[in-house]
Amino acid sequence: MSVTETIAEPVAAAAVSDGIMDQFWNDVDRTTADSARRAFVRKALRGYEVKRDETKASFADWQAAREAAARTKFEAVNHLGQYLRQFEEKFTSRGGKVFWASNGQQARDYILKLAADRGVRSIVKSKAMTSEEIHLNDALEESGYKVVESDLGEFIQQLKREPPYHFVFPCMHLRRDEISALFEKELGSAKTDSPEELTMIARRFLRRQYIEADMGISGGNFIVAETGMISITENEGNARLTTAMPRIHVALIGIEKVVPHLADLALFLPLLGTAGAGQWLTCYNSMYSGPRQEGESDGPEEFHVVLLDNHRTRLLADAEQRDALHCIRCGACLNVCPIFKNIGGHAYGTTYQGPIGSVITPHLRGLQNWKHLSGASSLCGACTEACPVKIDIHHHLLHNRRNAVAEKPLWWEKWVWRGFAFAMRRPWLYRLGVRLAPLAQKLHPVIQGTPLDPLQAWTQTREFPEAAPTSFHDLWQQRKGAKR
Repeated sequence: MSVTETIAEPVAAAAVSDGIMDQFWNDVDRTTADSARRAFVRKALRGYEVKRDETKASFADWQAAREAAARTKFEAVNHLGQYLRQFEEKFTSRGGKVFWASNGQQARDYILKLAADRGVRSIVKSKAMTSEEIHLNDALEESGYKVVESDLGEFIQQLKREPPYHFVFPCMHLRRDEISALFEKELGSAKTDSPEELTMIARRFLRRQYIEADMGISGGNFIVAETGMISITENEGNARLTTAMPRIHVALIGIEKVVPHLADLALFLPLLGTAGAGQWLTCYNSMYSGPRQEGESDGPEEFHVVLLDNHRTRLLADAEQRDALHCIRCGACLNVCPIFKNIGGHAYGTTYQGPIGSVITPHLRGLQNWKHLSGASSLCGACTEACPVKIDIHHHLLHNRRNAVAEKPLWWEKWVWRGFAFAMRRPWLYRLGVRLAPLAQKLHPVIQGTPLDPLQAWTQTREFPEAAPTSFHDLWQQRKGAKR
């Protein structure tokens, strides 16, 4: 449940907002001080752009592919109701069931009731960031169900009792020795430094979970309106086992994942693989159209698709930022973001990290509670340049900043900017400030480190540059005079 759903009183809401922001800065201070971990994460991402650019070369025209994808998502998102209804009609005609969940509580309640009604005891899950978004695992475990993540990275994070670090590479921040120690503690395995052996340890454990599970829960990368199918793309094959072996399959998918036509996947699947991991195509790409049909040898007896809104229609109503719903969750913007590389995924404190998470989280969970994420950006534009569907990410961060101030302005910020505007409109006053700057800088050490220091937040971690003895304007005039 989002923070905005649980807070009724303005005073309590302000306290929650302050608490979330304080936690963010505490986590940022802690993670940025861990230079070894930062270096490890940067190393893990170092080869990404090289590999991605090599794979991009296989496209006849990468920019044209981005344009085509953006147009397709624009069509889908701007006619969302039409395409979702088309999907529902096609999907239910083959025996599938669709549930429309306005919020996380409705989605959790539906899945919990389904599990109770069908006598479910154990549940296996493939990657589904929507389930992280609504804290589904917590709700299922509190109700007594055994829930096991089958994606290797998600499985590792579940054993660590931590959320994913990156929504594509959940445990990218962990070294092999840390994973080995975790498996030794939780699974009783022998110590090893071999990635292959670590994978086999997890695989041996998970095979039993697929066999025992009564329900499999998945996400979905795309909803195909034309054929009434969902598309799941993965690299491990675990989603195929999760969706095929249990007698009940539940797919929890955000409503924005719809595409109009099956042929659209010919563009989106290679685009997702390239932008996300520098692959020509993700290893396993599967289409699911309903429960097991007569004469079929495998597949679930029941197939339920839960279409999750959870404030996505709030973002849909914002024409300026609506294109954020085009996101295909490839993670490309995280991989190139200098802020993500330094503060790490957990510091964001939300399901969707990095630049795109900083754009959509304030819409999904409340602008005032999460406005600090939009400020945690260098606005370098690398995210926008990397986005395969051309979302204007760094400008949307500015839009969120503007909207947060307009919704709840701070009196002192208003006067600071009024003072700045007053000075900028009066050249004589600006020039006076330039003349006084060296003097003020000489006086600064007297108050440095005290509560009276207006630059304390800056000078705690960096040196303030010395004011130039001569302004650019004066230098220009001197040189012009010299030429005469």
